[in-house]
Amino acid sequence: MENYKKIAEEVVEAVGGKSNIQENSTCMTRLHLTLADKSKVDLDRVKKIDGVMGTVDGEELQIVFGPGKVTKIGEEVSAITGISADERKEVHNEDLEKDIDLQARAKENKAAQQAKHNGPVQVFLKHFANIFLPALPGIAGAGLIYGILNVLKLFFRVPGIAAVQLDPAIAQSWWYLTLNTAGWTLFAYLPIYIGMNAAKEYKGSPILGGMMGAMFVGNAAMPLLMKVGDPAAGINLPITGTPFDAAAGGILAAVFGGIVIAHVERWLRSWVPDTLDMILTPLCSLIITAFLAIFILQPLGAVLTKAIFALADVLLNKLGFIGAYALSALQLPLVSVGLHRAFTPIHTIMNDPNGATHGVNYLLPILQVAGAGQVGAVIALFARAKKNHKKLSEAILASVPAGILGIGEPLMYGVTLPLGKPFLTASLGAGFGGIMISLFHVGSVAQGVSGILGFLIVNEGGALGYLVGYVTAIVAAFIITYFFGWNEEKVTELFG
Repeated sequence: MENYKKIAEEVVEAVGGKSNIQENSTCMTRLHLTLADKSKVDLDRVKKIDGVMGTVDGEELQIVFGPGKVTKIGEEVSAITGISADERKEVHNEDLEKDIDLQARAKENKAAQQAKHNGPVQVFLKHFANIFLPALPGIAGAGLIYGILNVLKLFFRVPGIAAVQLDPAIAQSWWYLTLNTAGWTLFAYLPIYIGMNAAKEYKGSPILGGMMGAMFVGNAAMPLLMKVGDPAAGINLPITGTPFDAAAGGILAAVFGGIVIAHVERWLRSWVPDTLDMILTPLCSLIITAFLAIFILQPLGAVLTKAIFALADVLLNKLGFIGAYALSALQLPLVSVGLHRAFTPIHTIMNDPNGATHGVNYLLPILQVAGAGQVGAVIALFARAKKNHKKLSEAILASVPAGILGIGEPLMYGVTLPLGKPFLTASLGAGFGGIMISLFHVGSVAQGVSGILGFLIVNEGGALGYLVGYVTAIVAAFIITYFFGWNEEKVTELFG
């Protein structure tokens, strides 16, 4: 059994000690560290720590450990630093400030090189993605429930009809209804949870953010919230003269509500007397943001949500196979620099049952098969390596099973990215898988499950199309890499 505590201690020591860590958190595969002084990080030492698959050195340091393991290591890091994933430690240390000042100039060139990954857009996307990342386990679980229910339709279908229809006796059984409800609740009340995360990310009270998120959940018991696509329901608002449609703003309206109420709350706390703070601050925060929500945030969320679906329509339908190829081919480069997180909120928006595609996300499967391209590329490398490069062959054999299951970091940081050419050929091959996904009109109903198991969360009837796209990406990347991705000199240099 691995000593996760020892690994965590080595990580903390290699990044400059616990006093240098301001934030520590984890996602599905990576440990994220926000550091006070990045010049104190010994990146080479970090890469040599047992279990480290790779690093992404940007605005924050991301250390790739893989799923499961990263959670255990993250818990040990939190125990050492005393900082939970929800906290931030402010560093006040005169010696540290002097060190930063003295070493900053020495690191100026390095910082300039990294700046292309640390611009305002990247920082904004990081915060935006952080709002959605904690929801991924729930989204994955709910999606798998729907996948299981779709499989049940095949085994308990009504006989004698062409369409796949579940046997009414099963559909009305208590256990089926329990599973169906468990999967449905996540998407029905997701705006509340997203509102809480948004407020927390921007240093506000999560409960207030959740209350703003609830403003965008339809509820027949609340007159203002009863309209969900029904023109006859709801209360007419002044100025527009139209009913407030709680669901029209989508998940984005909940995000904006959480962010705005966090800023309003912090502004009020800055001048409200301490004796009145507990009463006035939440009261005024709710009143101010509630009116902003119905007149500004909901319409803004609705416009942006429609724009996202319109852009997706252009990329996936108007551009057809060209757009699908480009999206699949660009996914691996985005993952390599950590920018793939920008898609997380988009996937969540597209999985909203009240959205234009009724909860079916036609973008995610196209991006998922990029990992298959990488699998095909390393299989080609394995075929070329034979017995002449035993170390490379061993690295591939150790990482391919994880890659097939959608965990691509070991292959990316351990094989394809260091070699260069195979990373490019993997991306080029992945594009052909994206074309097949587009042709079969495969969409996903959730996130969090990828690799060959991604067929479990696709829309009804899309499983075969997903597997065809996945295999196509493997075969295309294999062929391109076998003939154009091998560099004997580079392989010998890195793997002997």
